[in-house]
Amino acid sequence: MFDVNDDAKGGFRRIEILTGPGRRRRWSAEEKARVVEETLVPGARVSEVARRWQVCPQQVFAWRHAARRDVAAMARETASPAAADFVPIVTEAAPSEASTAAVIEVKLSGAVVRVAGGMDGALLTAVLRAVRASASRP
Repeated sequence: MFDVNDDAKGGFRRIEILTGPGRRRRWSAEEKARVVEETLVPGARVSEVARRWQVCPQQVFAWRHAARRDVAAMARETASPAAADFVPIVTEAAPSEASTAAVIEVKLSGAVVRVAGGMDGALLTAVLRAVRASASRP
């Protein structure tokens, strides 16, 4: 900084000359991950971490948001449709299924469960509990 005394009023003015590259900093993915990781430690404050890394807190929040979005996208890619554990819904019985075996029909909470002989009692109990639980949800 230079002090200049050539003012018409006789006072001093201060001039600051900035040198060096006037460009934006580039952050690697590893550096961003380290900053985000520091903010996820219990008791950590984003503003303190941002001050330590000499970046504004809004930038750190943006990096955290992007990291959450990337993790969610990776989870969607790795999830397989076969991992879903659902019971198939059959709207009407096929003609070939008509047999002389005993059929149990249970109407519970707007759902109809039909059991055609040979079903395990524990499995039937689990299915009925699942139907009742799903009906109690708003």
